[in-house]
Amino acid sequence: MAKNLLKGFKHFSLTIEDDIAWLKIDVKGEAANVINPEVVTELDNACDEVAKLSVKGMILCSGKSTGFIAGADVKKFREITDPEEAKAFIQAGHTACQKLEDLSIPTVAMVEGFCMGGGLEVALSCDYIIVDDAPSTKLSLPEVKLGIHPGFGGTVRSIRKIGVLQAMPMMLTGKNILPRQAKKMGLADMCVPIRQLRSSAIQLVLRKPAKKQAPKSAKLLEMGPMRKVVAMQMRKQVSSKAIQEHYPAPYALINLWETHGSAGNEMYAAEAESVLQLGMTDTARNLARVFFLQNRLKSLGDKNLFTPKHVHVIGGGVMGGDIAAWCAMQGMKVTIQDISTDALGRVMGRATKGFKRRYRKDKFRIMQAQDNLNPDLHGHGIKSADVIIEAIYENLEAKQSIFKDVEAKAKKDAIIATNTSSIPLNDIAKVMKKPQRLVGLHFFNPVFKMPLLEIIYTPKKTNATVIKQAQSFGAHIGKLPLPVKSSPGFLINRILMPYILEGVTAQQEGIPVSVVDKAAVDYGMPMGPLELADTVGLDICLHVGKILADTVGVTLPNTLDSEVAAGKLGKKSGEGFYQWKNGKKQKTNDNDWSGDMQQLQNRLIDKLTNESQKCLDEGIVEDADLLDAGVIFGTGFAPFRGGPMNALNEAN
Repeated sequence: MAKNLLKGFKHFSLTIEDDIAWLKIDVKGEAANVINPEVVTELDNACDEVAKLSVKGMILCSGKSTGFIAGADVKKFREITDPEEAKAFIQAGHTACQKLEDLSIPTVAMVEGFCMGGGLEVALSCDYIIVDDAPSTKLSLPEVKLGIHPGFGGTVRSIRKIGVLQAMPMMLTGKNILPRQAKKMGLADMCVPIRQLRSSAIQLVLRKPAKKQAPKSAKLLEMGPMRKVVAMQMRKQVSSKAIQEHYPAPYALINLWETHGSAGNEMYAAEAESVLQLGMTDTARNLARVFFLQNRLKSLGDKNLFTPKHVHVIGGGVMGGDIAAWCAMQGMKVTIQDISTDALGRVMGRATKGFKRRYRKDKFRIMQAQDNLNPDLHGHGIKSADVIIEAIYENLEAKQSIFKDVEAKAKKDAIIATNTSSIPLNDIAKVMKKPQRLVGLHFFNPVFKMPLLEIIYTPKKTNATVIKQAQSFGAHIGKLPLPVKSSPGFLINRILMPYILEGVTAQQEGIPVSVVDKAAVDYGMPMGPLELADTVGLDICLHVGKILADTVGVTLPNTLDSEVAAGKLGKKSGEGFYQWKNGKKQKTNDNDWSGDMQQLQNRLIDKLTNESQKCLDEGIVEDADLLDAGVIFGTGFAPFRGGPMNALNEAN
């Protein structure tokens, strides 16, 4: 075993093998490598030690099985309340990364698994980045999701390496970049199978190829006049997604580049100051809250508790088909059952389109997902499935008939679940010999985008182990599991419906459709209540609305009945509150209204927050944090406000 040359270091080790230095990061006491002030100090000192060595090069790698570096330790960063202390941390990060970049020997960041935020900024400080080609490996600069932007020199180094037209979208959206995409765009220098990762990293050190830099055409965009034009276009694109008042970070990032470009020390200094200012905003504080809420939901799903390999889905409609396709993409064997071969054919066709969108030109992964998904007209898969999910239309008798049959055929330890959006679990389970086995797995449309999975249970009846296993299943398929007490509308539909119905009522009173929706969007909602109603389907809204009117006392406006009776169902029929063409909402000119927009906004949002409070009082979920998490990840509720309960508290 090679000797560790770093004495007194907690988080780094340094060894020499065949004249190559290996600097390994393994942050003590953490499941994943994160960056905090102590880690930054050690990186700085480790670079000093490497500089003293007479070696052919250095490879920076991770000692964790969970990935390279997950980025800054958000919890520790949040605990820094003194601006001077925060500034010192950012500047220390700049210094350490610059020392890494300035090493006179070839340096390679060997990335296996995630490489995010500050982790990617550290990797960009190396001469080369090599990644393994596993789907679990992802590179990103997601700081904008925390209300800031890269702060360890990443705004400069990313643009220098891949050009502003590729680097800025990465930073402005925070999206994950998969390994082959990273290689194609020049972010990674090599992309190889995991078995070749170590040997290929060594070869990079020995061959010392020319370092990748943005092409000359990209550098032309940094010249004065062109920079202003590009910055203007970027602001236009960002403004279609986020209002500066709500999300200042992307605008600050664009201003930073427009003012300084990616050359010289001025950009580094300005980057540090900009991050410091953004970190003190309410948006950053609330987005950090959302980050921890997301982690809490993730922690509810223990993957070690349950290992699902075969999922059987009953129902080949939009939801059933998409649930089946999503599970197939996670590597599970999936059988999908429907009474019609035509329906199954449509499901397979739609699923394949989804696979192609997801994996683009990666034919191998598309074929893998296709192979995992199999039609099952007669339900033979029930007997061998680990998870059985019913996803037919909302009819109690039909569901009861299915579960009576499923219970008789299913394995003793299989999860038996319904995707019902409104029918109480207790009613469905009445026909079962062991009703405690039934659990709700309520997915949200579109399944490919919405991260939340409501785990519906009946208090004092649903088996506790079944609930935990259902949460585990949610984690296995990449969803955020939220335990929700079975009650009319559960949590998300219960909270959303009064908001939607208030929008319908406002339109019924003569307020233009676009004005109603603008009031909600200006608050920070992803879409207004009327566009949401069209997207969900007016018939679905009417169905759920009637249930809630009978049970929790919401008021149902007449407009819904008349629209549905006229066949105007929203997006799926081409007409609802809006006209729809090829699935896209058509623009309207009905924006002439002289009323009080603030009053209208309050009226809509109050319905949502008031219903949230009622759900909390009734114990639909365990606490206010879980409620906020559910509403944010299940509806897209203005993340910068930290959730409806948080918004209520701040307003009071």
